[in-house]
Amino acid sequence: MIQIAALCYRGEGAGREVLLITSRDTGRWVIPKGGLMRGRDAAEAAAEEAWEEAGVRPVAIPAEAIGEFRYLKTKRSGLPVPVRVLVYPMEVAGLEESFPEAGQRRLAWHAPREAATMVAEPGLREIFERFHVASSDVALL
Repeated sequence: MIQIAALCYRGEGAGREVLLITSRDTGRWVIPKGGLMRGRDAAEAAAEEAWEEAGVRPVAIPAEAIGEFRYLKTKRSGLPVPVRVLVYPMEVAGLEESFPEAGQRRLAWHAPREAATMVAEPGLREIFERFHVASSDVALL
């Protein structure tokens, strides 16, 4: 199974932060993600998930994924299904107060390195660590 996700961020350099949201079922920290959508490319679907789950209005929709991670999704039947998640960086222009899943999730901004300690998926942790290094490198240029 393939899903898409939005790594929503704001700020630059050492001040860059990423947006974490809670999952609706377990309350663990994740990033907005979901399935591919008919009539939309993967990046557009990631932007739609960011809107539905967190009220994100992106600056622009990216063309390329910055990475991927894998996890096991437990279906309602109780069976685990392997999922490959493509991650698209999404600079946030703003957050709307009213969006489809408002009130169903908590949202929080964190430094990428801190966010890496809060998520369960090792591959997502690695993406946050690389994103932290990239933001630090930008600050040093």
